[in-house]
Amino acid sequence: MIRIKHLSKSFHKNLIVDDVSLDIERGEVVALIGSSGAGKSTFLRALNCLERADRGELDLDGFKVDFTAITNKQILQLRQQTAMVFQQFNLFQQRTALDNVKEGLKIVKKMSDSEATAIATKQLEQVGLSHRMHYYPKHLSGGQQQRVGIARALAMQPKLLLVDEPTSALDPELVGEVLQTIKKTAASGQTMILVSHEMSFVYEVASKVVFLEQGKIIEEGTPDDVFNRPQSKRTEAFLQSYFRGKEGN
Repeated sequence: MIRIKHLSKSFHKNLIVDDVSLDIERGEVVALIGSSGAGKSTFLRALNCLERADRGELDLDGFKVDFTAITNKQILQLRQQTAMVFQQFNLFQQRTALDNVKEGLKIVKKMSDSEATAIATKQLEQVGLSHRMHYYPKHLSGGQQQRVGIARALAMQPKLLLVDEPTSALDPELVGEVLQTIKKTAASGQTMILVSHEMSFVYEVASKVVFLEQGKIIEEGTPDDVFNRPQSKRTEAFLQSYFRGKEGN
């Protein structure tokens, strides 16, 4: 069980994440949806201490932190148990796909080069990139770079995987390969929080959908409930606007 309590984060006195509490069962895929600027990405980054939360608590399967008093040692421990897939890939451009995946294993998990190589090789095979493991990012498509990012995150064997709009930087024809990789990851039982604007994909892969508005949870429930029987007028308006936009394309 993962329990997040009263997480809040402000920038320059603007409250971006407002007292968010969320329970996540092991193996559950929680999808955060909402308009741009709703606080979804900031929420993920605060959980991983890429942004320092103003307040809030996290219980990650028995590992507990209070974000108002978190120590550097606890941040390291937290990052040993979580991993993040970024919008913009965030790969080291001067390192091969294999070395990118190995990096966290060696730095965060203190593995030897041979141990890290074995795990990284297996993960790149899992995302269909065994034939590209010695390529540099500039020689990979956007979809392949994002799959390297997913392999890097999964190599850490995280208790919680944080996936932040993994297709937003991709050309439309490359979206499918990344979504398929995430779908496979979800089917393996990986616990994750997913931020995505791909509503059809969210409906298919999520076990729980959470709608955020101005940093607050407005509604949460199963994909069927939230998409087909929204309780909030704001949720209903957001979904109608999204699907109208899709029909117009």
